[in-house]
This record gives sequence, structure tokens and C-alpha cells, in this order.
Amino acid sequence: MPAEPRKSNRGPAAAAANRHALLDAARRVFAAQGYHAPLNAVAREAGVGQGVLYRHFPTRLDLARAVFAQNIDELETIAAVPGAEAFERLWRRLVEMTIEASAFVELAVDSRRQLAQDDGERRLRSMLDATLPPAREAGVVDHRLTTDDVLLAQRMIFGVVVTTVDPAQITVFVRDALRLVPSLPSAVRDRESTQPP
Repeated sequence: MPAEPRKSNRGPAAAAANRHALLDAARRVFAAQGYHAPLNAVAREAGVGQGVLYRHFPTRLDLARAVFAQNIDELETIAAVPGAEAFERLWRRLVEMTIEASAFVELAVDSRRQLAQDDGERRLRSMLDATLPPAREAGVVDHRLTTDDVLLAQRMIFGVVVTTVDPAQITVFVRDALRLVPSLPSAVRDRESTQPP
């Protein structure tokens, strides 16, 4: 029986692909197991050794911040599309990200405690500052809605996500919590919303 050919070590040529695989794996593992999931699970999920993981991301915080930066980049792409609806698209995706990846919000809190130069909240605030005025002018949101209101609502959503015991209930509870903030557009889509009460 012929032996399987060994995979050649591509070394530095594989660096970009390894980094991408690690970030995708971290997103999945942290979403499933939380921010404190074992890092060897991330390496295993990415199909690389732990040495490769630590070469790219020396600490858990470095890895999580890289994934968080991808999330912020995605939000900036959404916010960059002009129009009165930009805020609504941005808000909807921010809520989805909070529900999908509460581990990364936990990371943001941890990051702010450890790194004074963390700029995730500054970048998010800038996106909201740019998209809210056109949304207010077009009547998409209440004219009194401020960036601070939106950030507070996002923190409220995070609180709902991390305190909900049954993951199947998260979307329902977030939707119910957001009803308390009628000045924000609906941000949760679920199957129940099409059924009569």
C-alpha cells in the first residue's frame, strides 16, 4: 500500500492562508465556546499547529482583537454605503454581530481594560456619527436619537445575550428588549415575527 504523500511545509508562503484560517477558526470556536475557549481548539479547527497560532497571535487578546478588527472593518464597509438607510443596515448588522459573537464584545471590554490604545469603540462611534444624521433627516429614526443612545442600546443587547441561559431564546429576548427603545429601527428578524400574537 503506497504511503500518502506528505504535505510539504510551505513555510512563509502559507502565512497569509494560515492567518485567515486561524481568524475563521477563532470566530467559530469563540462563538461556540466563548472568549476563554482553549487556544489549541482554535489551532486544531484551523488545521495548523499551536506554534503557527502563536507565531501569528502571541496572546489570546491578540487573536481576539484581530477578529474584532475584522468585525469593525465589516461595519465600516456597511457604513460607507451612502444613504439614509446606512444607519439601519449598520444597526442591524451590529445587533446580529452582538447576538452571534458575544465573545467578541467580552473581548472588547477586556481589551479596553488592558489596552488604552484600543480604537474599536472610537471607530464604531465615528460610523454612527456619520450615519445617524441622514437617517434622522429622512425620518428613518427618531430625530432625538443620539450615538450615545445607540451605544447604550447595544450594551443592553449584550447584557441580554450573555445572561440568557437558553440560546434558542436569545433572539426573542433581544427583540423584546429592543421594543423598550422605540426610537431605534427593528434589528431582529426571526420566524416568530410573521406569526400572529
